[in-house]
Amino acid sequence: MTVVIPQQQEFNTRREFEVVGTRVRRLDGFEKVTGTGKYVADIYLPGMLVGKVLRSPYPHARILRIDTSRARKVPGVRAVVTADDTPKRYWGAFIKDQPVLAIDKVRYVGEEVAAVAAMSEEAAEEALALIEVEYEPLPAYFDPDDALAEGAVLIHEDKPNNIALVIDVERGNVDEAFQNSDLVVEDTFKSHLQWQAPIETIGSVAEYNGGKLTVYMNTQTLFMARHRMAWALNMREGDIRIIQPWVGGGFGGKSCDDNNAMICALLAMKTGRPVKLINTREEEFLAGSRPRVPMKIWCRIGFKKDGTITAKHIDVIAENGAYSGKAPAITGVAALRHDTLYKYTTVKTRARLVYTNRIPTGAFRGFGNPSAEWAVEQVLDMGAHALGIDPLEIIKKNAAEPGYVSPHGNRVTSCELKQCAEMVERMMDWKTLRANKKPYRGIAVGATVHVSGKRHFGDYDGGSAVIKVNEDGKAMIWCGEGEIGQGPTTALCQIAAEELGVPFEDVEISRADTDLTTYCHGAYASRLTYIAGNAVRNAAHNMKQMILEIAAEMLEAAPEDLEIKQGRIYVKGAPEGKSTTVREVAHARLFRRGGKPLVASGDFDPDSVLQDATRYGNESGAYNFAVHAAEVEVDPETGQVKVLQYCAASDCGTVIFPTGAEGQVEGAVAQGLGYTLSESLLWDDGKPVNPNFSDYRIPTAGDMPPLKREFADSYEPTGPFGAKGLGELSMDPFAAVIGNAVFDACGVRIKQLPITAEKVYWALRGRERQSSAEPGVDES
Repeated sequence: MTVVIPQQQEFNTRREFEVVGTRVRRLDGFEKVTGTGKYVADIYLPGMLVGKVLRSPYPHARILRIDTSRARKVPGVRAVVTADDTPKRYWGAFIKDQPVLAIDKVRYVGEEVAAVAAMSEEAAEEALALIEVEYEPLPAYFDPDDALAEGAVLIHEDKPNNIALVIDVERGNVDEAFQNSDLVVEDTFKSHLQWQAPIETIGSVAEYNGGKLTVYMNTQTLFMARHRMAWALNMREGDIRIIQPWVGGGFGGKSCDDNNAMICALLAMKTGRPVKLINTREEEFLAGSRPRVPMKIWCRIGFKKDGTITAKHIDVIAENGAYSGKAPAITGVAALRHDTLYKYTTVKTRARLVYTNRIPTGAFRGFGNPSAEWAVEQVLDMGAHALGIDPLEIIKKNAAEPGYVSPHGNRVTSCELKQCAEMVERMMDWKTLRANKKPYRGIAVGATVHVSGKRHFGDYDGGSAVIKVNEDGKAMIWCGEGEIGQGPTTALCQIAAEELGVPFEDVEISRADTDLTTYCHGAYASRLTYIAGNAVRNAAHNMKQMILEIAAEMLEAAPEDLEIKQGRIYVKGAPEGKSTTVREVAHARLFRRGGKPLVASGDFDPDSVLQDATRYGNESGAYNFAVHAAEVEVDPETGQVKVLQYCAASDCGTVIFPTGAEGQVEGAVAQGLGYTLSESLLWDDGKPVNPNFSDYRIPTAGDMPPLKREFADSYEPTGPFGAKGLGELSMDPFAAVIGNAVFDACGVRIKQLPITAEKVYWALRGRERQSSAEPGVDES
């Protein structure tokens, strides 16, 4: 990958910070690069057994009989479990429709039917082969349109028409707004399944002693995992402990919508021995991490002659797969969030989440945004071309601004969307490229909005932290948010150090453990820097006040007259005068009659609301924005698309941890590249035929285009030192930007992902055969 930065970007030019915005060393870096950090596969407990899962070969079938008698006789086998060994409780993040092990019938190829714990992997595999299951195949549906058809067999008997969720919202009079528009553009676009594909697959280690279940699992959301496990296994949450080891990437796929840890726990409770259950790569594709929700989106947008957006109408059909997981929330995001990006008041949305007999879909970086942007940003581009207006000017003209309230009630506090547009214009040398267009080369832009946390798991989207200052003056943060590789623990320590006035090296943070830390939601919705950062800052503020009160006694001064810098405490404006240190304060606080340790807590719950039945309400405390641009070249003989350069401008407020922020943009662009151009699974009767990295091609460093990325000079007043979220932002517009650029290069618009050379080739041949057809007609 080539990262091109026109000038080394400086951070914190408007505000002076000591630690925030500096390029500190990642806290987890040494252990990870030296191989000393322990991932779940590295955990070995005395007497540990190996777990294996028997999976359904059918996409939809009734289970008539399961016979495990022969499997139980295999030497070394310690347990064989089926649904009869579970409480038979259905579970799910939003809709409780998923069993731990299949009850009565299976609904997709790969669904868990039985599991084995044995002394060795070989014994477990032998036992799986001896489990006899008699199935009665049922009609199966692999496309939402087929599942919606009249007379279709129900995948879930209690879900009429195979629909899990319907959203139907109208703000204002859309028909009237379209009638008063100078131009109305509409089209239909399809997105596809995309797997998170972290190097580390989902896995867990469970042990059960004295009524206490302890599970080591590579989850993004420890406390949510505990809650769902307690429900599904009919246990008290306090009887379950979740410990997060190092996690080899998550991207939404490790947010606890799968059954791996529950089955592992079940086997541990059944045997009384520790059990390890790690997905193979094939299992990951079959039934592990829940891939991105595919959608078919019809979008209509109205414009005035000057490019002002008048109204938007969108219809979404989202594929749920066999069970719901996070897909209900993802569908809502795809249907509604984009209306926070541009200023218009009139919008109509219908969205249906449909069950099929494929793998359950779920959270992936960007949630529902990439699918929505794939459609909406292309329709905006079509409007710009039809009006003869620069697409970048369409973004600038309609861009949200501070104080904007979306049609659905999202309140924008900080927004530098126009600044982001100006940044990509400069980085791309946009005007020059437009004025000197070369054959089969195209440039395009796209914009996006994302959240910094999302209030949808009950009426709480907060976080909490505890800070203890040890006798040597070093601060320890106790926090249960966790670390999955994106670097939040480093950023949280920077925030604490900045607020406390101590060196970064004097702050450390605990590992995430539900028994040892206060409740935290975990890593999703780009929330950790904003929400956990605020909680940590508040804890640090409270700790600072305690330190200053003790120091005031020692220095015979008022607490408000003191300040702390680099761990030294002195009267403001007199750094050379009488002083003390945080270490000396910690000693003075503890080592005296009635002494106490220095411990303070902090919490934060943003000013957002749980959306009402009409989907109205401010969903997040802060919103982050981005504008991206790309230049591509299309080979007219082969249809091959090459990304010549890519530019990303991000508004994430104050950049706390620059190296981590830059890595988030680069990683999201890499995943966007795969989503758009190369990643795809082939299916045969509901079963993926290429569940491996040889055929499912994720981008490598060699595939990456030259990348320019910059961060807007932005400040979020409700964020910790002005910061807000970033992690998912750069994934969102990528596919639409490339789709728009391909159209600009060769005049054909591919409307179904991925944009393969074959699709472009045949679209070009079709355009040649029908030279009178309008550019942009779907030939894919």
